[in-house]
Amino acid sequence: MFYYYFDWTYILVLIGVVICMMASGRVNSVFSRYSRMRSHSGMTGREAAERILRRNGIYDVRVIHIPGNLTDHYNPGNKTLGLSDTVYNSSSVAAVGVAAHECGHAVQHSVGYAPLTIRGALVPVANFGSAISWPLILIGLLINGQMSALLINLGILLFSAAVLFQIVTLPVEFNASGRAVKALESSGMLYPDEISAVKKVLGAAALTYVAGAASMILQLLRLMIIGGRKNND
Repeated sequence: MFYYYFDWTYILVLIGVVICMMASGRVNSVFSRYSRMRSHSGMTGREAAERILRRNGIYDVRVIHIPGNLTDHYNPGNKTLGLSDTVYNSSSVAAVGVAAHECGHAVQHSVGYAPLTIRGALVPVANFGSAISWPLILIGLLINGQMSALLINLGILLFSAAVLFQIVTLPVEFNASGRAVKALESSGMLYPDEISAVKKVLGAAALTYVAGAASMILQLLRLMIIGGRKNND
């Protein structure tokens, strides 16, 4: 165990952590900056979301207030669009942009956007894989024989499902942002300079998903290296 604790592959995990921290810091900084920029229309995040939904013929999605900061999300299960404290009642350009992004997910669901459907199907598999993969791998590292290789490879396979979920999430998020920008432009809710600000906010948010995917890929690479080393012992 001492050998693995000081394994050089921890560098891969560290790189992933740094990437995620940088992306998180970036999105918080950009959102904070444009949350102080009030939209010319004075429309709140909730009002913008409701307007975009109606313009897309969506009347069965409820816009609700949820606690937290940047915890905004669309739940396809109960068709609710949750907007956080910093978005729901805020009339800032950042708030309107985030609300529009979540509406993008609702529109994806409404039109049957394939990557969103695939991601939804992967959720239970990814959750199970994330929870059980490491215990299997650790047990495999502690024992010897064919069972060791079987457990390690099974753990890596299950972890791969979580990585696949992160990868599939990327086109879903990028597409939702694209839909958000188009909706805001076509509706005239924001001026061109405000649209530019929204693009910066959503671009920074997208980086967090890219960073998350990169971090997961680095962890998978580490597991494959450790598993290969154990199998060669």
